[in-house]
Amino acid sequence: MLNSGINRISSKELSERMGITASQIRQDLNCFGGFGQQGYGYNVESLYKEIGRILGLDNNFQTIIIGAGNMGRALANYKNFEKRGFKLIGIFDKDPKVVGQKINDLDVRHIDDLQKFTQENKVDIAMLCVPHDETPIVAEKAAACGIKGLWNFSPMELKLSHSNVNKNIVIENVHLSDSLMVLGYKINEMMKANKNELPR
Repeated sequence: MLNSGINRISSKELSERMGITASQIRQDLNCFGGFGQQGYGYNVESLYKEIGRILGLDNNFQTIIIGAGNMGRALANYKNFEKRGFKLIGIFDKDPKVVGQKINDLDVRHIDDLQKFTQENKVDIAMLCVPHDETPIVAEKAAACGIKGLWNFSPMELKLSHSNVNKNIVIENVHLSDSLMVLGYKINEMMKANKNELPR
């Protein structure tokens, strides 16, 4: 909306765009303070900034990738992270064939350099793109370095041991295969519905 030059929007118009009720939008936003004005709606620029603040995007999270395989490379080359407040500052791997390569203007460093790198740079988030069996070990290593959040792309539900080091770390597990199965199910249901609608 901001990029389209829309200056203000009502909760009703927002509800039509988002597919939820205007009442729900007002209630949700009121949890974080009153951004709207009765009879006027929401100032789009102010709302954009406030939602960014709520999501912590004004923190400019310093981010690294651990695992420079296909998934790690894809994430490294995704340009929208920085626009959303996530700045990629390092990529790590253990494969000697990969270490030293450049990905998106960053040299791939050896995983053994992780601790030194995190001490010298304020790293907030690590994206984990490593094989299943290596994920817990790499995650514990990242947590020990003081990283605050792990975005796990490994095909496992990552949970860390309840040590003092791991108390203050947030984990977000990304289930790509589950999402693909949901998509497959929805397509299957749509095809069945369309088949039933065909004239007999």
